[in-house]
Amino acid sequence: MIVEYEPVIGIETHVELVTDSKMFCGCPAHFGADPNTNVCPVCLGLPGALPVPNEKAIEWIVAIGLALECDIAYHSQFHRKNYFYADQPKNYQISQYDVPVCSGGALDIETDGQSTRVRINRVHMEEDTGKMIHVGGGGRIKDADHSLLDFNRAGVPLVEIVTEPDLATPQQARAFAQELQAIVLALGVSDAKLEEGSMRFDANVSLRPKGTDELGTKVEVKNMNSFRSLERALAYEIDRQTAALAAGEPIAQETRHWDESAGITGGMRSKEESSDYRYFPEPDLVPIEISYALRETIRERLPELPAARRSRYGDLGLDPASIAALASGGAGVTERFEDAVVAGSDPKTIANWLTGEVAAFLRRESVELADTPLSGEHLSQLERLYAAGDLSATAAKQVLGGVMAGEGSPAEVAAARDLIQISDIGALAAQIDRVLADHPEEHQRLKDGDAKVIGYLVGQVMRITAGKADPKVVSTILGEKAEG
Repeated sequence: MIVEYEPVIGIETHVELVTDSKMFCGCPAHFGADPNTNVCPVCLGLPGALPVPNEKAIEWIVAIGLALECDIAYHSQFHRKNYFYADQPKNYQISQYDVPVCSGGALDIETDGQSTRVRINRVHMEEDTGKMIHVGGGGRIKDADHSLLDFNRAGVPLVEIVTEPDLATPQQARAFAQELQAIVLALGVSDAKLEEGSMRFDANVSLRPKGTDELGTKVEVKNMNSFRSLERALAYEIDRQTAALAAGEPIAQETRHWDESAGITGGMRSKEESSDYRYFPEPDLVPIEISYALRETIRERLPELPAARRSRYGDLGLDPASIAALASGGAGVTERFEDAVVAGSDPKTIANWLTGEVAAFLRRESVELADTPLSGEHLSQLERLYAAGDLSATAAKQVLGGVMAGEGSPAEVAAARDLIQISDIGALAAQIDRVLADHPEEHQRLKDGDAKVIGYLVGQVMRITAGKADPKVVSTILGEKAEG
């Protein structure tokens, strides 16, 4: 008898918060500093150093919990999670166990037109570990000559979001991860950069006979640093477990490492149980009390979340791709879009610029939108110049790049780069006569009423005016000449 299996997937997400200082000390929590420069006796776990909780981090985990419809604990507590690993300077991690800040909750996702409600088990606060840098062997630990330790990340505020096993496909897992990232960005509590590790996903996957409720042996998959990696790793692991069960082989409860280049998972270690960590209350920290007033104040400050924003943007006539990109682009993108639309700009034009030229500029220059001077007012000014015919579509893109590079307002950039479009009929008529004189054969075809030659002649006018002629006006004049 052939047994048909179905996957059961749960996701554990770690989100680094962008607080100014670390979770339990005053060290900077910023990415990119020289190795082991953002450290102190507290985050290095030196004897006698005492932790002090970061109040802003507590407020932000409450915000995440409220956005995920969680119950917020009035009383919460930190625990010590005891384990030894080279990137763990204290040989334990300050985390939470049976009294997390947030519990329950849910997040709705959509795949292939179908909605799935993913239940949230818990959202708890902890500190991040350090970072290991494997030298040689392509950066992989198994092939490295040696490893280096950077403790700058140790102690950075880290929120762990754990789902129930409600996901059934790799596609659903990817949709969940993307929606969660969009929420975190909307809240402004993390930059959620997968490539820098400020948002990381671990997946628990098992198989069970289809139609049954009992869960199979769980395997945890790590090292998935993109949405594509998450989907590919789960697809591979499901196939691997399916083949093993079909061959009568048992599934080991273990942690496996996703190898992006090889496209496979490999065994790392046996999977720990909670008892292996020997949790006990953190003796150096008092319990956390989260008042009703604080919780409600944070609730009132919550921004519009991506799902609600997508619904509202749908009423503006935007295409689904633009809606998804804008709604998940973070507070900076949506703020600039909405400021421009409120100022009277065409939503489709602004959306196309933000998801096209602006996004391309940020990737090309490796900068954040917040690091550029571009504002919603700039976008609105640019759209007005374009709508009035003062800028061609090509020139508008060049002006946008100049604004983002700090060259000034759209009008200033357009003037400095000599990009203002020529729309004056008298000036264009003179340029058209020059082109017709230089192209007698095409001129004769035009006089004979051959409208097909107009496109070529428009191109010649654009060439001699360095692209500044208004092609619509030129085409209209030529069309009138073709009609005699």
